[in-house]
Order: sequence, then C-alpha cells, then structure tokens
Amino acid sequence: MELVQLTLTQAREALVRKAFSSVEYAQALLQRSAEAKALNAYIAHDDQALLAAAAQADAQGISTSVAMPLGGVPLALKDNINTCALPTSGGTRALLGRVPPTEAPVAQALWNAGALLAGKANMHELAFGVTNNNAVTGASRNPWGVHLIPGGSSGGAAVAVAAGMVPAALGTDTGASVRLPAALCGIVGFRPTVGRYNNSGVLPISHTRDTVGPLARSVQDISLLDAVLVGQRTPLPLSTAPALRGVRLGVPRSICFTGAQDSVLQVVERALARLQQQGVELVEVDMAALVPLNEAVGFPVALYEFVQDVSAYLLACGYGLSLQDVAAQIGSADVAAIVASQLGDQAMPEEVYQAALQARHQLQAAYQDLYTRHRISALVFPTSVLTARPIGDDETVDINGVRLPTFASYIRNTDAGSNAGIPGISLPAGLASDGLPVGLELDAPAGHDGALLALAYAIEQVLEPMPGATAWRA
Repeated sequence: MELVQLTLTQAREALVRKAFSSVEYAQALLQRSAEAKALNAYIAHDDQALLAAAAQADAQGISTSVAMPLGGVPLALKDNINTCALPTSGGTRALLGRVPPTEAPVAQALWNAGALLAGKANMHELAFGVTNNNAVTGASRNPWGVHLIPGGSSGGAAVAVAAGMVPAALGTDTGASVRLPAALCGIVGFRPTVGRYNNSGVLPISHTRDTVGPLARSVQDISLLDAVLVGQRTPLPLSTAPALRGVRLGVPRSICFTGAQDSVLQVVERALARLQQQGVELVEVDMAALVPLNEAVGFPVALYEFVQDVSAYLLACGYGLSLQDVAAQIGSADVAAIVASQLGDQAMPEEVYQAALQARHQLQAAYQDLYTRHRISALVFPTSVLTARPIGDDETVDINGVRLPTFASYIRNTDAGSNAGIPGISLPAGLASDGLPVGLELDAPAGHDGALLALAYAIEQVLEPMPGATAWRA
C-alpha cells in the first residue's frame, strides 16, 4: 500500500514502529499534493516548513512516541480555522494573507498531540455555500471528477483527504459543510453535538449552529481526532462496539428519501438491506412535524448571528476591518448577495431571530421525542439526495430530470439536525450508477457522540467497500 493510501490510524501505527519517518511520510503527501494540484484543495501551504517540522518531529522522537496520538502526521485545516503558521482567510479577498494573533483551540489541540500543518484548505467564500465554487480562491474540484463540485463549504478539506494529500482534516459545519463534502467525495465526515469542541478562533457564521468537524477515511480516524479535540487521553475503543443485532434505526422515508436521485436511493437501499442482514431493525418514522420548525430556525439564526459574530471575530483578531470592509471585497456573487442583504434594509430583525431561537428549542424537543418514542439509537438516511454536479451549477441542479435549487437540494437532509445541534456522521455507502460516491448519514440524540461513533464503526464494517478516487489522474 502506498503511504498516501494509509488512514490516519495506520500512518500513526507505522510511524511508531518506525516503518518510515515523518519526513518520508510528508514527502509522499507533498508529492501527491503536487500531482493533484489541479484539484485546488489548498489556499495556503508551506512545503519547506512542513518538511522542517517533520524533521523536527523525527529528531525529537515525537513521530515515534505513543504519548503523541498525532505525532508527525500532516493534517489540513479549513481556511476559516485560525493558525499562526499560515494565514486564515475564510476564502475571502479582504482576509487573504492575514495571520491571526492566536491559534484556534482546536488547532492548538492538534499541535499539542504532535500533528503538523500541511496546509489551509480551500472553501466556499466565508463558508456561505455548498459548491466550493469560490470566485476569489478558485473552485475546488472533486477527485471523482474534476469537472464536479466537491460539496462545501469544507470542500477543499474533503478533496485533500479523498485525493490522498493528507490522511485527515478539520472542517466546519453549519448546515451541511462537513457531511456534504464527505458524502460527495467518498470519505467520512463527523459533525459533533454543538459545544463538544471549542469553536472559538474560527471565522464564524453562527455561534448557535457552527461547529468544527473532522474529515477522514475511516471512523476509527474520526474517533482519534475526536479524542484529541475533547482532550481525552485515548479514543473510544471502537473494537468493542456492540453487535448490530437488535439496534433500532429510524428511517424517515417521506422526508429524506422522497424525490432523491434514483441511483442514490439504490445505493442507500442496498446499504439498509445489508444492515438488516446483520440484525438491525429499521423503524419507519415520520418527521413531517419537524419541517416547519426547521424552516423557522435556519436562515433567521444564521443571518442574524453572522453580522454579530463576524464583527466580533474581526475585532478579536485586531485587523482594523469592519464587516462592511470585508463585504466590499467579496468575489462570489452568491455570497455577496447574502451579506449585502444583511447590511441593508433586508437585515434579519431581532424579533424574528428571537422567535427562531424559541423554535430551535421546540425542534430539539421534537427530536428527543422522536428518539424516545420510537426507541431508536439513530436516524439513517441519504446524506445528500444527489451526487456531485458540475462546477457552475450554482443556482439549479438536475435531479431525475427536474431542475431544482442547488443550495436547498444539497442541504435538504442535513439541515434539520444542524439546527437542532445534534451529532451526525456521513459514511461512504457505495457508488451510484454514475460512478460517484453516495453518503449514508446517521444522526443521534444530542450528547450521544461516543455512542454514535461506535455505531458508525460497526456499520462501516458492513457497507460496500469504497475504491479510491482516481479520476483526477486523467
């Protein structure tokens, strides 16, 4: 197996037993990054600094120390997560080249565990979109088809992992932004319960909805990163995960399956059949009552808090910039329109925002009632109702021959769980008939992150094996 094909856990185990050095591993990843440069996964990187850090990790024994869970491993961070070694731009022109005064706590946690910074990953401008078609930093390209979107807004991070440029990365998720690119790029993406990780030092959209989330090629890797980010000494022992027999999963067909791309449903139904063969009980659940609550929460909370939270971030970084200054240099038309609306007469009224927060409490209660009433461990559904679409389909996409709004279509299944703040994980379920990855999402009750990871690990073992993404080589 090539070094670039190793999972995070495999790479760490190999480093500890001195199968190769951190420098050799970094060199292999850098070579792959150069080969896949056209995918435009990074906004910023410093190859010589990475090699120097790898040499230091080797010299100081960090790469071989069992006490350093990420010792000597290069990782990518979405470019809205503050780092001092490389700028943090949020993919927007006004912040290009800006270096924040302090590390984000999640970044510092990685460095404390011995990780190395491979680069800052490309993203949808200001994280306000799902295509990663950024007019300032360029579009990131899906490793399964270079003419296709990788999903967003953590698209560059997903591309880097899927293409073998790094074994894992950190993104952020407000409504879909870790799980969607994971699904479209054929990897694993985890959105924890809001508040599980320290989200300060991240260029925000909404403190109520935002969370940092890891992307990797296995659930075991996600669990390792989760342990580092929450300050646990060791990750959850996934090898002792309970058997699937008797596990009850809720299937919200009327909401999350209806109208999905036919070939996506075929993959998901095959996955569900595999789970049933392992003794999983599938329980049909009706989520119709949650739809109006979710609609009352999403945009009012995100738009109102964006103005407040970004202004506070700019002040904390000491950049001497206002949100108006940033808005004046936004390059992506879709993002410029959203931000302009909130700086003018269309700004979200506070009374609507306060009503949205109340609706969020009701949404959270409705989710908890759903889990309790049906005695289910998690909900299971297609992460995205469609596979990756061509770069440039920013306004509408084709689903079964019908043109539908791009943004709404891609966040359709992920948004409600985001607004409720519950944990969700997207697993690669197989390839659709178009040869593109399909994601299977599991959403668990708030605070059940460990149980969700254990369940995801067990399910991962019975899903269709995924080949590597190679279309970018053509």
